Order: sequence, then structure tokens, then C-alpha cells
Amino acid sequence: MRQLSELDASFLYLESDTTPMHIGGIYLFDASGLASPLAFSTFVAYLRSRLHVSPLFRQKLRKIPFKLGRPYWIDDADFSVERHLAHVSLGARGTQQGLMTLASKILEERLRQDRPLWHITFVDGFSIETPEGEKAGFALIVKLHHAAIDAFSGEEIMAKLLEYSPTPRPIPPPQPWHPGEPPSEERIALQASANVLKTPLQLASLAYSAAGATTRGLIQRQLHKIPLSLPVFTAPHSPFNRQITANRRIVSASIELARLKAIKSALGGVTLNDVVLGLCAETLRVYLTRANVAVDRSLVAMTPISVRSSSLRRATGNQMSAMLLDLATIEPDPARRIRKIHQNAVSSEPYREAIAADRLTELVPSTLLALSARLYSEFQVAQRYQPLFNLPITNVPGPQVPLYLQGTRLIQQFNSAPLFDSLGMVIVAVSYQGQLTLNFTLCPDVVPDSHCLPELVLNSLAAIELAARNLESGSADMDGPPEPPSLTGDLLNYLEKLLKFRLFKGPP
Repeated sequence: MRQLSELDASFLYLESDTTPMHIGGIYLFDASGLASPLAFSTFVAYLRSRLHVSPLFRQKLRKIPFKLGRPYWIDDADFSVERHLAHVSLGARGTQQGLMTLASKILEERLRQDRPLWHITFVDGFSIETPEGEKAGFALIVKLHHAAIDAFSGEEIMAKLLEYSPTPRPIPPPQPWHPGEPPSEERIALQASANVLKTPLQLASLAYSAAGATTRGLIQRQLHKIPLSLPVFTAPHSPFNRQITANRRIVSASIELARLKAIKSALGGVTLNDVVLGLCAETLRVYLTRANVAVDRSLVAMTPISVRSSSLRRATGNQMSAMLLDLATIEPDPARRIRKIHQNAVSSEPYREAIAADRLTELVPSTLLALSARLYSEFQVAQRYQPLFNLPITNVPGPQVPLYLQGTRLIQQFNSAPLFDSLGMVIVAVSYQGQLTLNFTLCPDVVPDSHCLPELVLNSLAAIELAARNLESGSADMDGPPEPPSLTGDLLNYLEKLLKFRLFKGPP
């Protein structure tokens, strides 16, 4: 029995009919080398043999009555893999575009919370578009709930499900599995009481981390003369921050990683992630310009960052820190913009290392967190006030070697992320085998004309390459101090002062 963190539980509380909170994936496999198409029954047998790679496949939620505590993960004694699978054939005229349309509809549907929070749809009967022409293939449309995984752990789980050998191997029988006894009502009550008693210890631990963040932040501000950050809620209003509907669309564009690495080398002193963020920023800027939308301040992105390397506590769940980043979209030069993005990201580093997102919510009672999440959506808080950020952008490094499923090669993957109230677009960048795919999950009722986004990505990449060639690689930006992280600093400063002065020293 393992309890969800407050961060994991918040994804359950945010879910509604128009906001399913699962992470999606569309995985395309080239089956042209097989003598006969891979049968759905073969895939079911293959999946059975690999369910042991992660406990999430056979664990369900055990909720606390009246939401007096966070739910628990427990073994599903009635688990049946067939309840989590579906088979769809697109027929002889099936196309990859038809697959994407089907996937968008499937990803609009919520996962049932009375069973393990995942589902896979096996799709065949269509042709995959490749540089060598159309090839016979099949696809997996995967849904994993955000309460169980983050984007980074989800990518790891899918990699474990697949194989590294192009040669089909005999499918072994499933490993024996014996579900644990479900917890009694008495044990749930005792555990909830123990969690209440632990709160003071959590408070002291969080205060210690906050003090460390303050020290590192002050030192870095002195070294780099970073000005104080802007007030909270300073992200500009944008067309992406409006009331969403249940409609979803996935739009993707793939580019060669080598081109991004060349830009990184030309600019010097930036990371590959900075280049990806710069490409997203230029694409968004051009999109808004085409739509005749004037945004007089830079867009702000929320960039989830995995902290699994420094706090590897669980095989699944959300182990993330969130950095709120100024994308410098008011900077006209796309190459200089990447350097500014790098400066803004570096200035947020102390806070990102000190306090992870799940720790910032440990002190919030489950009932209050659930209520605030619902009120945030139902009262349209983000539409009535300045948004905290305009959209999330996640960069997930994937394997650079080919993956296989029973002799069929994974040739491409597309990924989606959940949307919620006043968040009409999310960008997920995933790299695989020398290619980077930018995936735009969006609500078409909020983000119109999304079909132009792939073209804008390619045009933006070309514009950045040209600007990078014209910008001397060793030159420094002469605009003064870097733009501050407009949101994170003040928010955490307030939390630090509250903890250090009001709780330990009394009123300042």
C-alpha cells in the first residue's frame, strides 16, 4: 500500500469531463518486414509477459472516505488485462492521418478510476508514411494517468515494455503474480491519522530546504547581479489562456537533432534544451503574429524538470520540479532570444534544485487541495486574473537506438499531455533515434488554424539557423542583466519569509 503524494493527487482533483488528466502516446511500428501482420492476440500475449516491469499496470486507487487523506495505490485483485485493451482496424484505406484523428478522439476520453489507470488501443490496417514510401504497420495508442507517472517515468516505462533486438523472441509465460491483501478500513484510518501527526516534521523539513534555497539564491544574485524578479502573476494574457472544451487535437513536427546541435555549437554557452525552448518560442511568436495578436510582454512557460536523479524514491509517480521561464518572445532576434532563455533558466537554478514541486504541496490538506483545484476551474480564476504561465513545455530525452516489438521497429512516436481550464496548449518535445518531435496538444476551439504549426516549426528552425550564423558565436548580449525569472523568485521568496519569520521568529 503506497500513498499518492499531494502532487500526484492534485491530478486526480483537477480531472473533469473536459479535462482528462492522462499522458498519451501514439507509437508507430513498421511491420513491413514480417511475413504476416502482427496479430492482436500476439500483442496481448506479449504484454502479459511484461506486466511485471511496473507496478502501475496492476494497481488501482483506494480512496479515503470524504477525502480526509490522499488515496493509496493497492493491488487490484480483480485485474484483467483485457479490460485495458482495445483493437481497432482502420481497413484497407486507412492512413496515418486517420490514425491521428482516431487517437485524438481516444485521448479525449477519461480513464476509469475504479481500475488501474492505463489503457492501450492496438490499431492496424493502415499505411505508415516513411522517407522510403508507405509501409504496412500498426500503432499503439497509450493512455497513462498523470497521477501515476510524469512524462519522464512514462518514457522509461514504455522503453521497458519494448525490446532492443530486431529478431522476434519467443514470448515467455507471464511471471507469477499474487495480489496483496486489500487494506482494512481500520488500517486506512490509522494511516490517515499518522499522516496528520507527520505534518510538523514535513514543515520543518520544508523550511530547511527553503533556507538552503535562499542562501544559494542570494549568492548567485550577488555573483551575477540579477535584479529582483517581477511580481507574481505577470505572464501576459494570450489566446492560449481561455476556457477550453473537451475537444483535443495533436499536431506534430519532426526535425533532425543534428540541426539543433549545430545551433547549440554556433551560439556557444547554451544547452540543447535552450535551443528547443527557443524553437518553441519562435514558433509561438510567429503563430501569434499570423493571428494578428499583439502580446506586449514575453510569454512565460512552465517547464517541468525531472528530479529523479537527485531524489529517486519511486519507480513511478511524479518526481518533478517546475521552473517558470520567461521565453523572451519580445526579443526580435531568435538567436539572441535563445541566449536570454539560457540566462533566465540559469537564474532559476537554485530554487529548482532546492524545492521540488511535490514538496511545495505537502502541507496542503487533501480536502483543501481538492477544493482549490475545483474552484480554480469552476470559477475560471485563470481567465479573470493574470495567468501564472501561458503554457507548459516539456523536453523528454528518448532513446537514440531503435526499439522493437516482436520484430517490428518503432519508427516514430507522438505524445500528448493533459490540458485544463485556461490552458489551451501544451508542447511536449521527445527525441528518438536522431529525431526530435515537437508535439502540440491543443484544444482546437481555443487554438484555431493549428494545421499550420508544423510549417511554422520548420520555418522557425530555418530562421534560427540564419540568425545563429549572423551572430558571432563568442559575442555576449549587451542588453544589461538577464531578464529575471518573472514568477518563481517572488513566489518562493514569499514562502521562505513566511516559514522563517512568521513560523520560527514571529512577525518580522
